[in-house]
Amino acid sequence: MTTETAATKLKKNILIVDDHPFIIQGYKNAITRYNPNEYEFVISEAKDCQSAYDLITNDSLSFDIAFLDISMPAYEEKELYSGEDLAKLILQYMPNCKIIMLTMFTEFLKLKTLINNVSPRGLVIKNDLTFDELLIAFGKVINDDLYYSKSILEMLGSHDNSIEIDLFDKQILFHLSKGTKLQDIPQFVPISLNAIESRKANLKELLDVVSGEDSDLVKAAKNKGLIF
Repeated sequence: MTTETAATKLKKNILIVDDHPFIIQGYKNAITRYNPNEYEFVISEAKDCQSAYDLITNDSLSFDIAFLDISMPAYEEKELYSGEDLAKLILQYMPNCKIIMLTMFTEFLKLKTLINNVSPRGLVIKNDLTFDELLIAFGKVINDDLYYSKSILEMLGSHDNSIEIDLFDKQILFHLSKGTKLQDIPQFVPISLNAIESRKANLKELLDVVSGEDSDLVKAAKNKGLIF
């Protein structure tokens, strides 16, 4: 009877990527308690972009659901700097994998850009996260539903067409408006050139700037009141 029951379970391969071991353990505790009579979960874990890359690109592995923290130690050799980059890599290798993104970020720009670029099946602010909340999110996603946590929904609902950017984005726009060359901006903004280039591309998308000219980006930002 036990063997027959085990054989009928649905096997799901899960990837968890977070640089905090206790958070990984919390996710694992929740996942293994979700309908244990119906599912068998095989969980792989990674602590940074490099170890995640090794799992994602392993031909013998394929994941059904991936939990990704957005802030992640980078793997510069492969130009992976965040959970967003890992999500894009997963979708390249495993387009049917359902992605759940978790973050401490509450900046509208970051979250809106993430939704546009990755279309995660789940998006959760970590401050919203409880054991029960994680189970609800996991249950929604595994059953092909979309799940955004309360703070995400409130933020998306309250912003409508308004635009907010964080301090680093404002600094990048400010220095571009002063004529600073892109490659020189890391002298003034404490993030890498690759991160600055990525933020600049996100800003152009957010502000609907189609040209490659920095002056057009600066003009659009001024028109929106993002810089003065």
